[in-house]
Amino acid sequence: MSKSLIIFAREPRPTRVKTRLAASIGDQAAAGLYERMLRDVLENAGQMTGVVSVTYWACEEELLPLLAGRFRCNSRCQSTGDLGRRMRVAFEEMFGDGYETCCIIGSDAPDLPSRYIQEAFETLAANRADVVFGPASDGGYYLLGMKRLWPQLFAEIPWSTPQVLERSLQAAEKAGARVHLLPVWHDIDTLEDLLAYRERTESQNSIAPGVA
Repeated sequence: MSKSLIIFAREPRPTRVKTRLAASIGDQAAAGLYERMLRDVLENAGQMTGVVSVTYWACEEELLPLLAGRFRCNSRCQSTGDLGRRMRVAFEEMFGDGYETCCIIGSDAPDLPSRYIQEAFETLAANRADVVFGPASDGGYYLLGMKRLWPQLFAEIPWSTPQVLERSLQAAEKAGARVHLLPVWHDIDTLEDLLAYRERTESQNSIAPGVA
């Protein structure tokens, strides 16, 4: 079964990424941190067997070749519109290209265990669920997976709020989709998230040296 992992990303430019974190550590540091996070996510995705990863950039079309070369990844542009519309279009394109199972993740969880992504693909392949969510600790989700498009999951959701997962689960139930939930994981959006990441990984080589 052909599998595609969609990765939503932004160009790591100051004032354009990690704005909440930038309020604590500065625009330049936040952009540098985001780039390291993104590279970790792309590296982890590239090590997954039997999964084709495609990075969807929130960028102008003319920037796409530069980003594809800089990060050495299969690259496409996100569509216009809110997050729901952009995700829906990405799924539509991947299914249109013939992929049978698709999952989408962001670039905010550099230490997301690959086994969670594998669990999503395996659950869908075994037909144990129609939709897989990876709940994030902030009330959103870090992963969404499906074998066919469920457009109800992309409409009338209060994106970037703590109600995203709850409303998405309600939409899935209303649509009659069987849902599987992965373990909770953590995005890095604030200084508190970053410090929790450092404590969680107990790394001697922090991705954000000097942040205390």
